[in-house]
Amino acid sequence: MNTPTNHLINSEELMALGYTPGRAFGVALLTANKHASRGKELLLAQLADVLAKPDAFATHAVYGKLAKALIEEASIPEDAYIPLRDAGADYAIYGEPHIEASARTQMDVAMQLPVTVAGALMPDAHQGYGLPIGGVLAVHHAVIPYGVGVDIGCRMALSIYDIPEAFFEANPAQFKRELIAQTRFGAGHGFKPYERADHAVLTDAAFGMTPFVADLKDKAWAQLGTSGGGNHFVEFGIIEFAKADDALGVPAGKYVALLSHSGSRGLGATIAGHYTKLAKELCRLPHEAQNLAYLGLDSEAGQEYWQAMTLAGDYASANHEVIHRKLAAALGAEVLANVENHHNFAWKEHWNGQEVIVHRKGATPAGKGVLGIIPGSMTAPGFLVRGKGEAASINSASHGAGRQMSRTQAIKTISREAMKATLQQHGVTLVGAGLDEAPMAYKDIHTVMAAQADLVEVMATFTPRLVRMADDGSRED
Repeated sequence: MNTPTNHLINSEELMALGYTPGRAFGVALLTANKHASRGKELLLAQLADVLAKPDAFATHAVYGKLAKALIEEASIPEDAYIPLRDAGADYAIYGEPHIEASARTQMDVAMQLPVTVAGALMPDAHQGYGLPIGGVLAVHHAVIPYGVGVDIGCRMALSIYDIPEAFFEANPAQFKRELIAQTRFGAGHGFKPYERADHAVLTDAAFGMTPFVADLKDKAWAQLGTSGGGNHFVEFGIIEFAKADDALGVPAGKYVALLSHSGSRGLGATIAGHYTKLAKELCRLPHEAQNLAYLGLDSEAGQEYWQAMTLAGDYASANHEVIHRKLAAALGAEVLANVENHHNFAWKEHWNGQEVIVHRKGATPAGKGVLGIIPGSMTAPGFLVRGKGEAASINSASHGAGRQMSRTQAIKTISREAMKATLQQHGVTLVGAGLDEAPMAYKDIHTVMAAQADLVEVMATFTPRLVRMADDGSRED
């Protein structure tokens, strides 16, 4: 029988007892919820006893593992860690009422890093690893691998075609056929040797920077032009310009457009894992900040990561270029304009008169005049925007709507019938995707956009009509 949610102990209740984020904290949470049938009041009392006297519970049948974790943490000398600041600087928060407390807690910790200069939290923010998704962090002369994220250089790319809406309405089968034929989805999936695309990124000298990176080149070639799993997509839709955009050269009107979201696939994920592990070995931070371990840009490891991150970002861009090139050719379409913007990256920028490294994890650049695409969900509109260059946001905006429920929660609470009804209501045809990507799992994009009206100006609205995502529930590359 399932335990009612209100009987489970949460992070805030553990912290109220005196537990601090770290390995023992995780063990405490797992232990408490495994034995939730004992009752919350009794469990909280027992957890307090274990925290006060872990030695007395070292061999306890239920709390022994937790006691040992607490003892191990206590045995680590304080001077073994790089200390955090006692209090972090204030940071701007956009859409605060709709941001979960755990994301705020993660951002608070990030602001206490000794290298931190400034931060901001975007309205699509939710909990991640280390830096929250939707977190922007400017630091001095260092780079944080998990501040960049696992899917290095993930991005949105938009192609606007010279095809009117009526043609799409009259030929949906053609668009669906080509979308399926020209794309590949799923964790680890790629093209067979005779199917592989070619691109100049494969000749980048950075592939020879170290044997570790060189060993990733064949996998990168096989996955070039693919999209992976999770929330990555390739979709056709209708983009509407209420007025002409002279800078893009697009007259007012409605056009068929292609929008894609994906990143650096296995190349980026492997680079992220390797350098995060290295950063944790070289930069020992307290447990609550261990996923924010950083590498100095004056160190060999820091320079290596920066070069590898840049390569992964260029590779992610090449993935989109291949996808968009193939689909435009298959449809015989003229491309009126292309727009691309990326997240999960670190940039060297100037902020308040000093050079900083700006990490945007699930956030995008929104400097004055900078173009970007902010999608909603598979049934919600997306927006082509221009940045306003707001200093408080560190020239940033959200990268999408952001999740309002975890993947696990979505799978447990959303039915296929409800998802199908929502798709039909909005006239969207879906190829692939699981319940974890259902539209209801995401925040209201209109609420998100309203919260960042000071950050971006909307230039056009994109309405999804034909969406393809991974159909095997895969998430990792």
